Order: sequence, then structure tokens, then C-alpha cells
Amino acid sequence: MLDLAAADVRVERTWTDGDLHGEELSWSVGFGPRTRAYLLKPRDAGGPLPGVVALHCHAGMKWVGKEKIADGPGEPSPEVRRLRDGIYGGRAFANALARRGFVVLAHDVFVWGSRRFPLETAEGPPGAARRGDAPGAPLSEADRYDLLAREHEHVVAKHCAALGTSFTGVVAGEDLAAAAYLRSRPDVGAVGCAGLSGGGLRAALLGAFDPDVRAVVVAAMASSYRDMLGGHVERHTWMLWPPGLPRLGDYPDLIAARAPGPLMVQYAMRDELFPEAGMLRAHAIIGERYRDAPESYAAVFAEVPHSFDVPMQERAFDWLAAQLKV
Repeated sequence: MLDLAAADVRVERTWTDGDLHGEELSWSVGFGPRTRAYLLKPRDAGGPLPGVVALHCHAGMKWVGKEKIADGPGEPSPEVRRLRDGIYGGRAFANALARRGFVVLAHDVFVWGSRRFPLETAEGPPGAARRGDAPGAPLSEADRYDLLAREHEHVVAKHCAALGTSFTGVVAGEDLAAAAYLRSRPDVGAVGCAGLSGGGLRAALLGAFDPDVRAVVVAAMASSYRDMLGGHVERHTWMLWPPGLPRLGDYPDLIAARAPGPLMVQYAMRDELFPEAGMLRAHAIIGERYRDAPESYAAVFAEVPHSFDVPMQERAFDWLAAQLKV
């Protein structure tokens, strides 16, 4: 894992959206383009508020990062709306969370959005189309980029390994830097984190490596490794397979490494990306890790497909509010 810091933080612009104040921030982690982030909080808030690092998902969409879960001053793109309708209940959960009285930081991470790789062309394979598109429908620049990026994540992972780190380690290092920045702000008190899917994996990693993250929400991203063999491994990002982890424990052991610190895991029981047996085994492993502090582990079983829908979000918001009282 890289030891990174958010250096030379700049406020690029500010805006208001009804009862919210927004800031677009940028910083450098020492390599690549500057990270862009949205900072959202109640417009007329006084005193330190609880903070949450909102972690965007993978979803096979690398053209954008933070915009998948956070609205800035502009309108979301059609691609973002499509994604939100599918897995986020149609809303930007970072903004909804800020309206509940939190300071929320949503940042791009390595290979997404402002941190994505430049390409000479964003053209996808001739005739390629998204599932659900009419035959011959033109692809947007974002969709063309994502088609190419989907086929090159293994190349990124190999380069990270050749440089002595891992794809997982670089992403985790950037998230640690973002969390440290959020804690440094005078308008922020205790800090937690939350994410869906790849964002849930990032939340698990941040909770495991940063003891100052008070509370962690992992949504639709928990299963044992053993139950994923033979049909589920290939559906997931290289971030889920950090080199050497299986020699130390199963993936749920990583999620629970923060025990007895507060942890909420939301299991989407109709999740097509994880077998039910793997989710139930993950729950058992995590529960065993929390056997001396069972009140600190909140397990939520939702009869939904792979998603972080509005009821799941609201349950997470209530729990975060209880854990992050200033």
C-alpha cells in the first residue's frame, strides 16, 4: 500500500444547491493528474459536523468517479443517471447524506474520473453497443472509453505489481489520503466511510488500515473467497484480489479487521455478483471476529439485487449518525 497524502489542496469553485454548500476541491498525491473531489455540507451549518468519505463504485464505469454518487454544480450525464437508476435508487447518495447533517467528501480515485488514464482515442470496438441499446445506436464518448478501460484493468494491475505495489494498494493509499484530509478540516468532527460494491471494498480497506475512521458501511460487497470460486471470480475487479491476502485470511477477515470498531455490512441477498452461501459465510466469519463486541457489528440482509437503494441508504445514514455523534 502506498503512503500518500493530499498535498496542495485547492478550492477550484463553490456553489449552493438549496440547503447545501458545495466545494470542488483538487489535490495532488504525487503522481498523475490532480485528484478532483466534491465536498458537500449543510449550507448554514455551525460547528463541527460528522464527516463521511463517500466512496464511488466500480460498475465498469471509469469515465467518471465521484459523479456516480455526488451531484456537483452541473447536471448528471445520461450515463450517470442510468447507473444511479440501476443501483442507487436514482439518487446521488452523497448529497442525500449531506442533507442529513454530514460533511461528505466524494473523490475520484486512481483510474477513475480525473485520475483516469488519457487515451489517444476513446473509440470502442467497431459496432460495439451497450446491453439494452438499439442495434446500431451510437455510443457516447464515456461509453466508448469504458469499453476500452474494461479490457485494460489487468494491464494496470500488472504495472502496479511490477512497480512493487498493487492496484488495491494504490487505491487504498489514495483513499487514506482523502480521509486524512477530511479529518484535518476544522468543520469536521468524527469521520466514517461508506460505499457500494467496489466502493464497499474501498470502505473495507479504509476501515482496516485507518484506525481513525470511526464507522464503516460496506454495501453489497461481502462474500467468502472460497464460495466465489467456479463462477464468480471473473465478475470482479482486480482490486478484490490483493496479492497474498488468502495466505493471511479470507476476504471477510479483512472486512472485520477493524473489530471491535463499528461496522455495518449490508448483504444484498439477490446479488447476482455473489453467491448466497458466500454472503452467509462472510456474515459468520465477521460475526466471529466481533464475538466480544456484537453490538458493534450491524448486519443488514436486504432482499434486493446488487444495489444500495434508498431504504439501504437511509438505514446506513441512521446508523452513521448514531456512530459519529460529535
